[in-house]
Amino acid sequence: MSTRPIDPSANAATPRRDQDLTAPAIRGMRRALDHLLGLQHADGHWRGELEGDSILQSEYILMKWILGQENTPEAQHALPRLAARLRHHQQPDGSWLQYPGGKMDLSATVKGYFALKLMGDNPQTSNLQNARDCIRAAGGAEKCNSFTRFYLAALGQIKWKAQPTIPPEIVFLPRLSYFHLSKVSAWTRTMILPLSVVTTFRPTRQLAPELGITELYVNHRRRHKLAATQDRPHWFWSRLFLALDKHVLRKMRFFGRMPWRKRALQRVERWMLDHLEGSDGLGAIFPPMVYVQIALRCLGYADDDPVLVKARKDLDALMIYDQANDEIRIQPCFSPVWDTGIAAYALAEAGLDRSHENVGRCSKWLVGEECRKPGDWAANVKKDVEPSGWAFEYNNPHYPDVDDTAMVSMALHRIGGRGAQLASWRAMEWMTAMQNKDGGWAAFDRTKHRSILEHVPFADHNAMQDPSCPDITGRVLESLGWHGALAEQPHIARALDYLQRTQTDDGAWYGRWGVNYIYGTFQVLCGLDSVGCDMDEPWIQRAGQWLKEHQHKSGGFGESPESYEDPARAGEGPTTASQTAWGTMGLLAVHGPADPDARRAVAWLCKHQTEAGTWQEQAFTGTGFPRVFYLRYHMYPHYFPLLALARYLRKANALPDDMRDTATVRT
Repeated sequence: MSTRPIDPSANAATPRRDQDLTAPAIRGMRRALDHLLGLQHADGHWRGELEGDSILQSEYILMKWILGQENTPEAQHALPRLAARLRHHQQPDGSWLQYPGGKMDLSATVKGYFALKLMGDNPQTSNLQNARDCIRAAGGAEKCNSFTRFYLAALGQIKWKAQPTIPPEIVFLPRLSYFHLSKVSAWTRTMILPLSVVTTFRPTRQLAPELGITELYVNHRRRHKLAATQDRPHWFWSRLFLALDKHVLRKMRFFGRMPWRKRALQRVERWMLDHLEGSDGLGAIFPPMVYVQIALRCLGYADDDPVLVKARKDLDALMIYDQANDEIRIQPCFSPVWDTGIAAYALAEAGLDRSHENVGRCSKWLVGEECRKPGDWAANVKKDVEPSGWAFEYNNPHYPDVDDTAMVSMALHRIGGRGAQLASWRAMEWMTAMQNKDGGWAAFDRTKHRSILEHVPFADHNAMQDPSCPDITGRVLESLGWHGALAEQPHIARALDYLQRTQTDDGAWYGRWGVNYIYGTFQVLCGLDSVGCDMDEPWIQRAGQWLKEHQHKSGGFGESPESYEDPARAGEGPTTASQTAWGTMGLLAVHGPADPDARRAVAWLCKHQTEAGTWQEQAFTGTGFPRVFYLRYHMYPHYFPLLALARYLRKANALPDDMRDTATVRT
């Protein structure tokens, strides 16, 4: 491939200027570097807390009651502290939210209420009275999503007929089937296969009446009936699937003793065991790590079976004990590869390479985390490609993540060293093979969007599929650009066509994995810059103008997850450090370091840096499932602002001489 300057944008070699901004940017970068290096683990990796909402605590409590394990020594230690965490985060009106500043989430509030009632809270106390009033005002517990109904059915609060059927026979569907498992998202597979076992056996623990939640229902006739739980059901497909569930799938229960049901359950069991092998839990993520425990119990596994013992251990490892408040909170998963990849990329942008001790240890750790065996992704990749890629978590070999792989591969490429370079180039070939037919990239699979799947009764987690998305596509382009890919190459040209098709009318891009249009737009622009696009093209300039129009007067950027509900709120929200860093890098990609708005954003980062060298951020700027589940990455305010300051200095040709790396070309 061709060789070209390290910064292909027209403003990359702007002479040093404006010492009033350069000096504080250098100071800020150095302080941020010191802070980030101080957070590194001894073996070379970084991992910050990954914070989710209240359902992580409430669902764990409900799981223990379903399994009859609420009185074990481990549960006696954990459950009261999980309940304390629930009380801590309950809102004054009684509700629980998806993210700070958001609106009431009905399913989260029902689960929070139920969990606290099981833990002994008096329903006449104000916190549960207020929650009850919120739930009933929102239409009652009968409007909960299907994944909440699963817990309610298993604890005897609704009949199983009100829960969507997931027949285990789905494992027999032929590859050409529209509903084949390879055509739903990786996380959906890890959820619905264990649930297919549970909905087959229908385990039900009968609670004492005083522990139930009858009082949360408004329409008791609807309580035990199957109905669409999506807030935007399709007028035809939603009704058709409900009818299919009621009149066909439920009849299959009468054939439960027939050979195909037994074989289907055996096949599902084998799939779960295979995917637990070498992994820190099923999918290494909550909630499959909950569902698999209940499914294995249904299949006859004893509590002391090594498989279940490990499953409990993996899930409990996600707990964080807050000694000051005597609370426990649960993370949805660990994020070491993601955190380390971005941290490494920020260090490389600041001029550090493998000769720096911390960077060398980081490189060695990342190379050791490469997934070298075929995972689920291989089912949809026709090209003979050497297995590669990185998963998000410590051990999740079945699910390397394109997004993580793009970040890690370009970090390793810039760090240098033979092992890092070989892994980086393998990853580039793997990512190229993972490109979808529409030109974009998805997270875990090579696939295409099948809109009908979004309307099956258990699709209300709003992420039944894993289609191409602009933010991952942009990051892949950024990574491929570091490996010499150029805009005129066929696979890059197809990606550019995809990005032009998915750009909004006002110039932005949707962010699937970060909040939201600021994230998507910044990532696409950085990718376009990396592959050498003409950043003066009108469609690219329109994106740069969108960022300018949504920059706050202070110079910062901010966007609330509310923009997923209402696109009219795109780019609107309280200023945050991570989103300001994203906006900064987007502006730098289009307009360069001399742009006054890019400089205002850099100035905001310099002004709001703490004495410790980092930035304060409480907002949830990460996305799990849009409109369903959001995340707060505790490392985001540590490495993204550092990356933005370093990029500004590099593009302004103002990176200090003692921090300039020797890699001046992309090959």
